Amino acid sequence: MADETTEIIDDSSLDEAGRYLANHEKFGPMTAGQEKAIVKKIDSWMIPMLIFGISFSALDKVEMGTASLYGFQVDNGMVGQQYSWLGSILPLGTLIGLVPASWLVQRVPAGKLLATGSLLWSVCTMCYAPTRTWTGFMGLRFLLGFLEAVLIPCCTVLVASFYRKEEQPPRNGIIFTYFATIFNGFFAWVVGYIPASAPLLRWQYLYLLTGSINVLYSIFLWFVLPDSPMNAFFLTPEQRYHATQRLAANRTGIANRVWKWDQVCEALLDVKVWLIFFFNIAVNIPNGGLQAFGPIIINNLGYSPLVSSLLTMPFGVLVTVGTWAFSYLAARWHNRRALTAAIALLFPFFGTALMYGLPRTKVAGQIVGLYFMYLYWRNSAVTKKAVTYSLATIGYAAGNLIGPQTFRSKEAPKYTSSFIAMFVSYCTCILILIVYWISGAWKNKRRDRRYGKPREIHDGTVEGFFDVTDKNQDNFRYTT
Repeated sequence: MADETTEIIDDSSLDEAGRYLANHEKFGPMTAGQEKAIVKKIDSWMIPMLIFGISFSALDKVEMGTASLYGFQVDNGMVGQQYSWLGSILPLGTLIGLVPASWLVQRVPAGKLLATGSLLWSVCTMCYAPTRTWTGFMGLRFLLGFLEAVLIPCCTVLVASFYRKEEQPPRNGIIFTYFATIFNGFFAWVVGYIPASAPLLRWQYLYLLTGSINVLYSIFLWFVLPDSPMNAFFLTPEQRYHATQRLAANRTGIANRVWKWDQVCEALLDVKVWLIFFFNIAVNIPNGGLQAFGPIIINNLGYSPLVSSLLTMPFGVLVTVGTWAFSYLAARWHNRRALTAAIALLFPFFGTALMYGLPRTKVAGQIVGLYFMYLYWRNSAVTKKAVTYSLATIGYAAGNLIGPQTFRSKEAPKYTSSFIAMFVSYCTCILILIVYWISGAWKNKRRDRRYGKPREIHDGTVEGFFDVTDKNQDNFRYTT
C-alpha cells in the first residue's frame, strides 16, 4: 500500500524529477526484484525505439557512398572535390544547428524533439530523388545536418533520464551502434536489382525508400517515445515513482527547463569538457572519411556494385560487436572507461596500418584491414550537461567535416593523405583518453581526502535531483 503524504516541497532548485517525487504519492522502498523488473521493462521499450531511431537517421550519412556505386556522382556530373564537400557540408550544418539544438534540448521534451527532427530530416532525404545539381545537393546536405543536430543530445539525455550511471555505458553501446550500414547495405543490394529500364535511377529509389520508411517511424516515435520515467506509458504509477527515485544516485538530475548561465561558464572552464571536445574531433576524422568513401574503397578493389553493397554490411556488424563488447567491459571494469576506449582504438589503428602497408593486389588483406578500421568503441547538472553534450556534438561534427577532405580525388584509389590523417587521429585520441583518465582519478582522490567517501542516497528523498553541478556536490565522483 502507498503511504499518502501531505508534505509539499516548492524549491526552484529542484529539477522536474525532484518536484515530481516531492509532491507525489509516496510508495514503500523499492525491492531488488522490483528494480530488476523496472529496468527490464525500460530496456524492452526504450532500447529498440532508440536503436531504430538512430539507425534510420544515420542512413543518409552512409548511403551517399552506396548511392555512388549506382552512378550518383556520374549522373550528377560531380568532379574534383565536389563529392568530398558533400561529405563535409552535412556536419557543417550540424555545427550551426547545435546553436538552436542546445537551446531546444533544454526546453523541449527530448522524445518529442527527437521525433520532430526525425520527421523533418526524413523529408529532406526524400528530396534527394528530384535533385540533380551539386548546389542542390549541398543545400539539402546542409539542411539535413542542421536538423540532425538534435539527435545525439536528445538520445544522450533520454538514456541519462532512464538509467543509473553504471547502467548507461552498455545501453549507449547498444543504442549508438552502426546498424545503419547493415540497413544501408541491404537496401542498396535490393535497389541493385531494379532494372535499368525503370523510370528512375537506382540511387533515386534508394533515397525514396529510406526516407519514406523513416517518415513512418518518426510518426510512431511522436506518439510512443516517452521523455522520462515520469511519463513512460509502459510503467505503472508505482514503477514510474521508483524508476525516477532510483536515478537520484546519479546526482545529475533528469529534467530542468531553467537555463543557468553559471553552469554554462563552469562547463566552458572545465578541462574535462574540452578533452571530450577534442577527442570527438580526432576520433571522427576517420569516421567522416569512411562514411563517404567506405563503399567506394571496396568498389575500387574490383568488386561489382551489388557485391560492394553486401560487403558494406559487415561494417555495421563489426562496429556493433565492438561497441557492445567494449561497453560491457567498461561497465564491468569500474572507473576504467577511458582506458577501455584507448585499448579499443588499437584495432582501427592496426587496420589502417594493414591497408596502408599492403599492396592493393592483396585484396583479402585490404578487406580485413578495412573491417578492422570499423572495430572500435563508438557531467553533471542539466544545463551543464546540455553544454557538454553540445560541445561533444560540435567535436563530432567538426571531425566528420574534416574527414572527407582528407580523401583527395587526385590520390584515388590509394588515398595516402587520408590514411596518414587516420594514424595521427588515433594516436591523438589515445593520448587524450589517458590524460582524461589521470585527471578524473586525481580529482576523485582529492575529493575523497577533502570530503571523505561519498555517502549513498536513500530512497524516499529528493537529494540527487537538485540542479547543482559536480563542483558543488561534495558527494559527486567523476566516472573515468
